[in-house]
Amino acid sequence: MSKHQARKRFGQHFLVDPGVIENIVRAIAPAATDTVIEIGPGLSAITAPLIARLDRLRVVEIDRDLAARLRKQYPPERLEITEADALTVDFGAFGENLRIVGNLPYNISTPILFHLLTFAERVKDQHFMLQREVIDRMVAAPGEADYGRLAVMLQARYAMSKLFDVPADAFDPPPKVVSAVVRMRPLPEDRPRPQSESAFAQVVTRAFAQRRKMLRRALGDWTAHVPWDDLGVAPTARAEEVSVAQFMGMSDALVKAGVIAG
Repeated sequence: MSKHQARKRFGQHFLVDPGVIENIVRAIAPAATDTVIEIGPGLSAITAPLIARLDRLRVVEIDRDLAARLRKQYPPERLEITEADALTVDFGAFGENLRIVGNLPYNISTPILFHLLTFAERVKDQHFMLQREVIDRMVAAPGEADYGRLAVMLQARYAMSKLFDVPADAFDPPPKVVSAVVRMRPLPEDRPRPQSESAFAQVVTRAFAQRRKMLRRALGDWTAHVPWDDLGVAPTARAEEVSVAQFMGMSDALVKAGVIAG
């Protein structure tokens, strides 16, 4: 089969290191009957060992040439291909207890993470390879330099852990950054949650829009309606010092005050 040229517009970097591939598959630990969906199978680096362990694998591939190559390599009863942009896919249509994996294109990794957030109730776990810098932002704690909107929005819904780094030379072509693998498990049904997911997102977005400003300035006309003492947050604090639970408290108070629609 002819060599596939990586396409820059799709952010393609193909994993080629056998040791890294083995570590990823071991971390996923797929059982034969699992509903596994791989985003961006590419040249089958992870696809092949997954199919060897699964009754059937589902994949989402935007590149029609790679999708055609996959159809030639694997029978449809073993590999179900959705030829589409992952940002447009209804992952809920795949069923329940989904196990989503992939080497995500770095140029759209954050939009994909937010798209998948809407299907979290159907997901068992997610294992992704991403730019290490993005994963550091995902798992950062309040007070850390990497803590921001991405951390708050994802930590409100998932328990996440960075598993291991992946060097640039594990790919062809090598990216200009170090990568890493993250595990994401949706938090249980009885998790703390805001009264309004929309209000929560608005508060977090506004708070971090000017992250160097004190919250009383960053939140503008909402400031007077925040019960600072009750939440244990100083109006002079910056967004990066506020926990996920405290952001939920802020948004709930603003909904109660009628400042933001619930």
